Amino acid sequence: MDTYEVAVERSRKLEEDILKNPKRHRVLTGDRPTGKLHIGHYFGSLQNRVKLSKLGVPTCILIADYQVLTDHDAFDKISQNTKELVIDYIAAGIEPSEDVIIFPHSYIPEANQLMLPFLTLVSNAELSRNPTVKEEIQAAGLKSVNAGMYTYPIHQACDILFCKGDVVPVGKDQLPHLEMTRNIARRFNDKFAKKNPIFPEPEALLSKTPSIAGLDGNQKMSKSRNNAIYLSNTEDETAKLIKKAKTDSQRIITFDPVNRPEVANLLSLISLCTDESPEAIAERIGEGGGGMLKKTLTEAINEELRPLRQRRAELEKDPAYIKSVLNDGIKRAREMAVETLDEVRSAMNMEI
Repeated sequence: MDTYEVAVERSRKLEEDILKNPKRHRVLTGDRPTGKLHIGHYFGSLQNRVKLSKLGVPTCILIADYQVLTDHDAFDKISQNTKELVIDYIAAGIEPSEDVIIFPHSYIPEANQLMLPFLTLVSNAELSRNPTVKEEIQAAGLKSVNAGMYTYPIHQACDILFCKGDVVPVGKDQLPHLEMTRNIARRFNDKFAKKNPIFPEPEALLSKTPSIAGLDGNQKMSKSRNNAIYLSNTEDETAKLIKKAKTDSQRIITFDPVNRPEVANLLSLISLCTDESPEAIAERIGEGGGGMLKKTLTEAINEELRPLRQRRAELEKDPAYIKSVLNDGIKRAREMAVETLDEVRSAMNMEI
């Protein structure tokens, strides 16, 4: 596997080429429908997806509903959570179009059929030592690990490769998953399609936004940790959540991520909203203390999210439109999947 530094350099070159040749690429990105999205998703991935789609890059946004079953028992909410994700995506500025589709992978059986040939290209040892899988098992607190969790990276490869996605926006922690997809694409081409390769080896487009900590200040923002501000929260709910955010006892506000991580996290969140440096924000607040810091953050987030929340309220009143977006995405994703599966069958000499 490449070093992180190599991945960063490849990501930089990829970004340069996307700006010059947006139509040459296809992005595959998405989320699991485990609940509404929060500001960690907004700053960490949604804004970048909006940017890519507005550049004209063909974009497939996948709702990974099957993968909820690997480590969550909330299957009774998958349908509603899927619709909530679509509302969040569109409210954030992602416009479904000829180049942008949104779909759940449980509705794309042809893509899921790629699992069997792909599984033959990967060893048990490779699945067992995948660091991302290990971390997810630990984070979910699983005592008994189902086979779906171990094959999660293979299913992710199906999601990326069925549409021949060559750009996958990820954070550093997802690089091992993507490397598995690259290996599968390479091995399939080498074994079955040496003369006419079918699959691209997808590249990571690394997020420039650092991992966003939650309001507790020391853990990644997460639904399960109850430390998040949701895109669907009202302005009053946002204010109440921020009032409970952890700071420290020092009166003068300074940006010191090492010694004052909680304060630094809130300053960084303001910076993401205003494009002002955390140091400049700290200097401006000065002796205003934690109260002024939280007031500044509340105003910044509510101002940033106001248009999104207005659009979100409109979309919630139009379930027929949300369903039509999903149905259109499913139809077009299946067309791609059927075509790819036909190529795969042909390469493996399984045509009838």
